[in-house]
Amino acid sequence: MAVPGYQDFMLPLLKIAADGQEYKISDAMDALAAEMVISEEDQQLMLPSGTQTQYYNRVSWAVMYLAKSLLLERTGWGRFKIAPRGTDVLKTNVPRIDNSFLSQFPEYQAFKHKGANAPKPGDNPPLPPDPEITPEEQLQAAHEELRSALADDLLDRVRVGSPKFFEHLVIRLLVAMGYGGGRMDRAEVTGKSGDDGIDGLIREDRLGLDMVYVQAKKWDSSVGPGEIDRFIGSLTRKKATKGVFITSGAFTVGAPRAAKEASVRVRLIDGDELASLMIDFNVGVAEAEKYIVKKVDTDFFEPLA
Repeated sequence: MAVPGYQDFMLPLLKIAADGQEYKISDAMDALAAEMVISEEDQQLMLPSGTQTQYYNRVSWAVMYLAKSLLLERTGWGRFKIAPRGTDVLKTNVPRIDNSFLSQFPEYQAFKHKGANAPKPGDNPPLPPDPEITPEEQLQAAHEELRSALADDLLDRVRVGSPKFFEHLVIRLLVAMGYGGGRMDRAEVTGKSGDDGIDGLIREDRLGLDMVYVQAKKWDSSVGPGEIDRFIGSLTRKKATKGVFITSGAFTVGAPRAAKEASVRVRLIDGDELASLMIDFNVGVAEAEKYIVKKVDTDFFEPLA
């Protein structure tokens, strides 16, 4: 027997979590293997990349989709428990939970269609995928979905870390982006009691004449204009000309306005952009697999025509 598809795990996972207890993914995998009779041999089958087992990969995707649909609740990295919506769904004795079933929830739709294509309240459900979609388009769609899932995984990890870890993370990211000439010896984490709202700094030149000041807020909630104004005040007292405010959460509508109206240059980075930058600049991520798509070289054949 082969490893079931990730959608086949959704309803069994929800039933396992029905007792309201917190579960590790590894514990859930043991329970699923016993219930669905997945052999030890099948549990050890690896992905083509060799980075993890098919079984772990598929259970993890099932947990992610259930969590994005608010049927499960993430309680930490690799941990979850049932959410109130999940309890309500089980009361309906639904025979199967899959992507089609999850599409009724706006949170699932928002996750699957992040960005400009995200459905707005009151929108009709999206049309099913075009059956004429080309293999290249399928690859692009799969890449975007994998990137979105990776970004969510990164944010989950960041948010369970300590504030000190977050401060070091954002400094490493900015250096990886090229600030300070890409040299860690020009960057410093300064966050401590009485730091005047400054958690780090980067010397843009060797003499330290041009400085970038950083504030790192490991928040799940939204940062408002008051926090931005305090950061601007700290920059002004240091006679700074530019600063970066990075949060693991989000910004309220008034926060960007406060930054824009400041007499100094202030760049705001929220959790979604943070995760995207981490992926782009290879901070906290590693290459798992690479696919090269080739096409006919028409120039090669031109002399033969």
